[in-house]
Amino acid sequence: MSLKKKIIIFFIVLFLSVIFVIFIVKNDKTNEKIEIIKDQEKIENLQTNSNIIKDVNYTTKDTDGNEYIINALQGEIDYKKPNIIYLTNVSALIKLKNSEIVTITSNFGKYNSENYDTIFSKNVIINYLDNKILGEYLDFSLIRNTMIISKDVIYTNINNILKADVIEMDIKTKDTKIYMYENKKKVNIKSKS
Repeated sequence: MSLKKKIIIFFIVLFLSVIFVIFIVKNDKTNEKIEIIKDQEKIENLQTNSNIIKDVNYTTKDTDGNEYIINALQGEIDYKKPNIIYLTNVSALIKLKNSEIVTITSNFGKYNSENYDTIFSKNVIINYLDNKILGEYLDFSLIRNTMIISKDVIYTNINNILKADVIEMDIKTKDTKIYMYENKKKVNIKSKS
């Protein structure tokens, strides 16, 4: 069995265990509350327990040996889609094989535990070597091997400041596209010197 399959099976088992524990705790607390409170409206309100997880950490490696680590102050599991976890105060490390570490921070995130795709939103900051990218929305996908940052994008390095609508990067090849949504608008590049 390949390492990737083992990792996926591990995360599925871990995820199902967490859901099972949440289900057991929810049922125990709900049963206690039903015995104490007879008012039907109050019972319905109390049966909805929190689905919050504190100090979230997810780590995975792809078949190429790249490692992805996502941490958050807290996560909230979507009851309707249990593979979706909404994150708060997010930080991520991307350790690309034969390359430097990429760090990402944002106020919020949406993590898919099935395919590891992550959306970072609000005050997104990406740091890589002497490069820094600011934006409001980052779509990071292992399936597509892309990192797309958009909304008020500002890229800075030692020599330049660049403003654009979108920066799209292929994770494997490092090929990068920088563009504006409207054809009439142009990417703004200024030299720091």
